[in-house]
Amino acid sequence: MPEIFVKRTRLPVAAERLFQWYAEPGALEQLIPPWQKARVVRRTGTVREIGSRIEIRVRIGPLWQTWISEHTACEEGRMFRDSQIKGPFHLWRHTHIFQPDGRAGCYLEDRVEYALPMGVVGRLVAGRFVRRKLERLFSYRHEFTAKVFGGT
Repeated sequence: MPEIFVKRTRLPVAAERLFQWYAEPGALEQLIPPWQKARVVRRTGTVREIGSRIEIRVRIGPLWQTWISEHTACEEGRMFRDSQIKGPFHLWRHTHIFQPDGRAGCYLEDRVEYALPMGVVGRLVAGRFVRRKLERLFSYRHEFTAKVFGGT
């Protein structure tokens, strides 16, 4: 059974504009926290193209690992989803949601369904650690995005 992590923030920007920013090549690189050792090494297509992929080299503990995600869904101006093809998780499905809230605002929501390797043992050993890492990562991303668009 996958775990579900959700981070939701209201921002002073139209959903369509925020979607456009997230869909730009290079947005992901800006959203990587300074403490996280990760770099994009290859892209095919864009978030708008189902089947496009992104390959990232990420450091997990002392080891570098390849993480490949494929874009599996897109609704222009409202959401896109990527799913891990290869990487550290047993399951990783990340939905980026841009929900309008009036003319000058929207909610940015990151919804991640994930499962750790080794089932129950993986959850017992690393579950809390991974949850804290996700909270820190997505808090950084939402704070960064708020600064880009003039939020607090």
